[in-house]
Amino acid sequence: MGKWLNKKSGKMLGAVVLATSLIVGLAGCGGSNNANNTAASATDNFNKEGLPIVNEPVTLKVLTMRWGNMGDTFTQNQWLKDLEKNTNVKIEWQVVSSNDWAEQKSIMLASGTLPDIILGDQTFSDSDIVNNLSYFRPLDDYIDQYMPNLKAAMAETPELKKISTFPDGKIYSLPTRLPSRPKTKNQPVINKTWLDKLGLQVPDNTDDLYSVLKAFKTQDPNGNGKADEIPYTETGLGMDFLNPFGITDINANNMMVKDGKPVYYPITDEYKEALKYANKLYAEGLLDKELFTQDASMTSAKQQNADAPIVGFTNQWTPDAVFGKWSDQYVTIPPIAGPDGKRYNPGDPNGMSFNRNELLITTSCKYPEVAARWADQFYTNEASIQNFWGAIGTVIKKNDDGTYSLMDPPAGTSADAWYWDQSLRDFGPKYVSPSFEQNIKLSEKTGDGLKLQLDKLGSDYVTTPYPNVMYTADEFKELPTLTTDIDTYVSTMRAVWVTKGGIDEGWDAYVKKLNDMGLEQLMKIRTDAYDRYMSVK
Repeated sequence: MGKWLNKKSGKMLGAVVLATSLIVGLAGCGGSNNANNTAASATDNFNKEGLPIVNEPVTLKVLTMRWGNMGDTFTQNQWLKDLEKNTNVKIEWQVVSSNDWAEQKSIMLASGTLPDIILGDQTFSDSDIVNNLSYFRPLDDYIDQYMPNLKAAMAETPELKKISTFPDGKIYSLPTRLPSRPKTKNQPVINKTWLDKLGLQVPDNTDDLYSVLKAFKTQDPNGNGKADEIPYTETGLGMDFLNPFGITDINANNMMVKDGKPVYYPITDEYKEALKYANKLYAEGLLDKELFTQDASMTSAKQQNADAPIVGFTNQWTPDAVFGKWSDQYVTIPPIAGPDGKRYNPGDPNGMSFNRNELLITTSCKYPEVAARWADQFYTNEASIQNFWGAIGTVIKKNDDGTYSLMDPPAGTSADAWYWDQSLRDFGPKYVSPSFEQNIKLSEKTGDGLKLQLDKLGSDYVTTPYPNVMYTADEFKELPTLTTDIDTYVSTMRAVWVTKGGIDEGWDAYVKKLNDMGLEQLMKIRTDAYDRYMSVK
């Protein structure tokens, strides 16, 4: 069966053709060569240790999802080609596009005919897996018997096991620890050119920020003679704007951890005070009047306004990611101190680097021990960096002193686009040991290296996030109804209180309505999931 994505045209197969190909082409997963499969079934063909994994070639079907029309050029990564040669495990890649994957996925799960391996955490979600557990093999025994690299990684970094353990205590999907990831997520970014022109210092606390934004609004810092400056804009009131009040949320689920316990922060005093502060700024025109009505494209148009920079302050991953030709005017600054004198930065003290569901072995796969040993080859330092950036000799240069540096991308190509073209990038199993990261040399001016430099400004203030917990099938059934109603109401009232005020008068009724809508049950589900997560050793 051919690849599902034509990398030249990016056109996907129709649903009817796809349904037929799924049922016919994937029946008997384990490879299209029956002779190979028969050979693999003999005990003497499989090697529990060393390479090759099998003496006679075996073909495995590996499905992965890619964004948009990215295509399958990553399969030409030299490390992957060498892996096929060295292991005798031949891979038939089945590359699908995110544009059409939702429909294809529904057909696949309904038919129950899956390839041998599912790769990438965006391919199947937690709920896809939990609600279809019979399609996926528990991997605990395979890890113990056939995956020494992953087993050692889990011993060194327990977070890998915590994030991979499902509610029934078993591991169905394999994790990743991406290399050279920061601890911080978004950080405050300000127009330094405007500060310098107005003779202002970088704001240190919320009072300073108010004064600076007021100056941005009234003193024409872009010098075009127009009152077109927007001191702060975002698509909605980003929760990052509330960071100085102790509100941090990297998962957009209204949850945080305080004193070791899960907290639903939209009913906290800190949240209430943060919205009062936001209302004060909105009333004086310091927050974009279209804050709650614009979409991302409108926000981007303001950030990259053609004639002059018009945005003063925001929170971003890096300044160069959003401001286009004005990027040089913007700098990342330390977290703004709140009324309590403390600083809070959203992120993860363990690093923004962990994910689960990066590889699943299906129950359709006839040779799971072969698949497990193949997957384990990804869990070495050199394998991981080559599957995150690109192959050594193509994208990565291995230096004589044992360090690794990234080559410059081809002219006209961004570094990030090049890495996606050359590697699995964010997707798939990986593990880079924390001690190995000192050997990776990145440019401090762009991309991953720039973020690591900026990270130093906020890493000491990163809060412990509500973790990426796993829910049971029953919990997944309840969550959508609860979160849809509750989150919609919270968002609506946030917009009302920021734009019109009245939070003190309406607070008690707001909290009562949330409780009437099932907040207690939502918190029970979230707390139970948190306790399960924390109990994994």
